[in-house]
Amino acid sequence: MNRADWSWRTVDIVVAAAIAIAFGVVFWAWNQVWAAATPAFVAIPPAQNILYGVWLVPAVLGGLIIRKPGAALFTELVAASVSAILGSQWGLDTLLSGALQGLGAEIVFLVVGYRRWTIAVALIAAVGTAIAAWIHDTPLYYADIGLGPQLVILVFMVVSAIVIAGIGSWLLMRSLVQTGVLAQFPAGRSQQRV
Repeated sequence: MNRADWSWRTVDIVVAAAIAIAFGVVFWAWNQVWAAATPAFVAIPPAQNILYGVWLVPAVLGGLIIRKPGAALFTELVAASVSAILGSQWGLDTLLSGALQGLGAEIVFLVVGYRRWTIAVALIAAVGTAIAAWIHDTPLYYADIGLGPQLVILVFMVVSAIVIAGIGSWLLMRSLVQTGVLAQFPAGRSQQRV
């Protein structure tokens, strides 16, 4: 992709916004699941972070579909904004969290020059979102525990990110390609040949 292809078209904005809004609603619902599931993890609280990956999907999926600078950040931040508007229990911090998570994936896509769109890149972008989420969450929510438990939380976040945000986003993109709705995007054209 050359720099001329990096400008956003109207359809890019619309599709990125649609992904973000849909996942913002999913986030709101997932916030309820997270709260309800807390008692199930009372024996091993860090294990609850195995659920974290759902909150990281828009960054990876948006990047994979739009394939332009800012797509991962835009979709994750807008999804977080929708979640906050709907009443996230984390309030306005949801926006900072979303921005950092989107940035985590965006850095990975930048490193590959917005040119490689493989499952390996999707998985690394998912790990980037998890690391960014952990960097955000640790001083706010886990500052009173030791480094060992903080690293256990990171492991659960990374595993969740790989499975849900990495593999999940890749499979969701592939499913959308099969429907033909991504025919106007490089993702749709390149995946049809796979």
